[in-house]
Amino acid sequence: MGKTISEKILSEHSGEDAYSGDIVIAEVDFAMSQDGTTPLAIRAFNEMKTKRVWDPDKIAFVIDHSAPSPSKEVSNLHGMMRDFAREQKIENFYDIGCGVCHQLMPEKGHVVPGDLIVGADSHTCTYGALGAFSTGIGSTDMAAVFSSGRLWFKIPETIKLIINGKLPDGVYSKDLILYLIGRMTADGATYKAIEFTGEVISDLSIDARMTISNMAIEMGAKVGLIDVDKKTLQWVKKHSDRRFTVVKSDPDASFAEIREYDISDLEPQIAKPHTVDNTCDISEVEGTRIDEAYIGTCTNGRLEDLRIAAGILRDKKVSKDVRFIVAPASRDVYLRAMNDGVIQTLLKAGASIVTPGCGPCVGTHNGIPADNENVISTANRNFKGRMGNNRASIYLASPATVAASAITGEITDPRRFL
Repeated sequence: MGKTISEKILSEHSGEDAYSGDIVIAEVDFAMSQDGTTPLAIRAFNEMKTKRVWDPDKIAFVIDHSAPSPSKEVSNLHGMMRDFAREQKIENFYDIGCGVCHQLMPEKGHVVPGDLIVGADSHTCTYGALGAFSTGIGSTDMAAVFSSGRLWFKIPETIKLIINGKLPDGVYSKDLILYLIGRMTADGATYKAIEFTGEVISDLSIDARMTISNMAIEMGAKVGLIDVDKKTLQWVKKHSDRRFTVVKSDPDASFAEIREYDISDLEPQIAKPHTVDNTCDISEVEGTRIDEAYIGTCTNGRLEDLRIAAGILRDKKVSKDVRFIVAPASRDVYLRAMNDGVIQTLLKAGASIVTPGCGPCVGTHNGIPADNENVISTANRNFKGRMGNNRASIYLASPATVAASAITGEITDPRRFL
């Protein structure tokens, strides 16, 4: 019987002829943790009495969630990370200003197709856009990986989503994934692998594909995989010199479910407060007052996203009633956006550019909204308190929709500005 991508990668890394439902112990290719999870992993590692990490070259630490530090307590945790990295000779240390972990891992060449990657962050599924089995784990499991380089996995069943048609003008990958999450629901793919395929997915850039894979977790999925094609190979070879093997599902592979969608008539989508699957066409909420607009995060802080926003904002001004915050996903994205004139366009329009990293998304310091305020954001979550205030409301949208809404001061269809 044929195998899915997940079954093949986990079989290869465990040395077992395994299928969905089987439990295997697999060798990990790379492990990453960020400043919200690494201190817990370090404490657990020390409790295991292990003296050295299994391979310092296959571990990365990223300070991105609270960067720069907002308090002495957080600074002490950052100091713990720096000390442990020096002691263990972990050279892949990305300090404040380097960017978001899920941008840095592929950008710095730590991800190639066919990899098995774990991250102590739920949106590690982003790297499925490059054909890697990448998934989030807890800090204690990460300590076990630091110690042994291995972890147990229950091989997930796979749901195939076939996306046909062509994205209309003014509709982007963020709109597509919000639409799919609305149809699948927040727990519709719990502990499943998702394979995104079809002509729409093939047409997407790598930046846009990362947006799709990033939000697979918001439908409960373990991983969000996209087939490797010429675009993937060109992107990966530009960023990494590692050898790799492309893994594809067999024609006779067994899928838990196959769903097909034609999105040729898709409107811009909005996820209304306070769940990601509470989605609707923008026409249902257009005109809702906005107090803060945010473009960034591991979902939509890449160069393509900033370019889309700049295209909407060129020669325009942000509403005086809106705070418009932009966080580039990495220092490299920031520099390239400066070289392209994108940052200048955003600044002239009225944007506040913050340090590359997670920015306001996690609610630790930057851009915390006031009580009863509405935020429109390109982030991946809109739960109560997500941005630091459980009395504020968060609407999720594409960079184009956020930019258009920043201009008018209310949720606005970006197609009005095309």
